[in-house]
Amino acid sequence: MTRDTMPWAVALASVFVLITATVLPLQPVFGEGGARRDVIRAEEQSRHEAITLATEAADHGKQGHVSALVTSAEESLQAALKAGEAPHVDAGIKELKQAIEHGKAGHADVATKHAEQAVTHLSEKYRSR
Repeated sequence: MTRDTMPWAVALASVFVLITATVLPLQPVFGEGGARRDVIRAEEQSRHEAITLATEAADHGKQGHVSALVTSAEESLQAALKAGEAPHVDAGIKELKQAIEHGKAGHADVATKHAEQAVTHLSEKYRSR
């Protein structure tokens, strides 16, 4: 570059950097950005799925369909295990395990109560928002 074009090149580069920094959204390096946000979304989706399946289990129990209750409760348990660690999720997991145990023993009424309690615990985070 010659001496005459050097100031123009520097000015053009400065304008480019300024525009780029202004137009592009800033992504956080730490905190709730990127991969962490994806993990939170996946956990929320798993929790929602667990609630839906536990509700199905309770509905099956109310109808006296013990095998369907156990199947839905087992699927709900698998989803709840992917929902991350939180006190309400842990309590929901315990209730689902009880629902499965009582359902396999043929105690539809007790299993239904545990499935309903699982829904209550898993839904806690949503109600507190």
